[in-house]
Amino acid sequence: MKTRSYDRASQDVGNILLLEHVNVTVPDQLLATQFYVSGLGLTRDPYVDFGPFNVWINAGEQQFHLPTNKPQVLRGHTGLVVPSLEDLATRLARVAPRLKGTCFSTVARRRWIDVTCPYGNHIRCYEPGSFGEMKLGIPYVELRVPIGTSEGIGRFYRDVMAARTSVAKGLCTVHVGTGQSIRYRETPKKLPDYDGHHIAIYISNFSVPHKMIKARGLLTEESDAHQYRFTTLFDPVTGESLFELEHEVRSLLHPMYRRPLVNRNPAQTFSTYRKGRDAFVP
Repeated sequence: MKTRSYDRASQDVGNILLLEHVNVTVPDQLLATQFYVSGLGLTRDPYVDFGPFNVWINAGEQQFHLPTNKPQVLRGHTGLVVPSLEDLATRLARVAPRLKGTCFSTVARRRWIDVTCPYGNHIRCYEPGSFGEMKLGIPYVELRVPIGTSEGIGRFYRDVMAARTSVAKGLCTVHVGTGQSIRYRETPKKLPDYDGHHIAIYISNFSVPHKMIKARGLLTEESDAHQYRFTTLFDPVTGESLFELEHEVRSLLHPMYRRPLVNRNPAQTFSTYRKGRDAFVP
């Protein structure tokens, strides 16, 4: 029998299984809702933090968390898959007058639409098929980092977080689960000061990264039995601090792991309503 050859490593899944949410604070919940719900076509979570001081926005299996405070801006951009770029462009044009005088802008590219939220956060929107089977969701978050840091950041995620990583040409890609990633792209430009925005991840080996980060005195919060936080990415070889991004780290026993999220069909309107099509079904 002829032996077939396979790249078995291509089927490996690292320790980080899910990138769940991106958290940036906003000063005006109404304006944020106009952008994320009416403009992007996403869904306000109907069950959790449903009040005037925070808003959770569902996007497939991921979320944007938007607590009320002075605006935070991710030092990079968030990738977002939406059901239709054509429909997205129509919705963004519709909400544009309501967002006049803010940082809101849109630029249509060949394969995506670049959108800036009212407070300066950059979101790059793609159609289904751009990232495997994802029809709606956040496939990646990309951060800009100083020149010369991508190799060390790769070592941090590989050796401390036990994640599957790849580094090439100034870009460190941290592979998350079966179809997401966290990217760190080197830039010669001066970066703004870190303002406290964060991401939430779920990991299977919960205790070993905790032990290694705690040993360096870098834990910022012992939230509860299922969660801890840290902010500093460091090179485990040199000990050098490389970048700041708060990670809300959750175990697979966290009660919100793979929590089913409600997602509406943004094509449903009063004038175009079709019975039985209220929910978004990939």
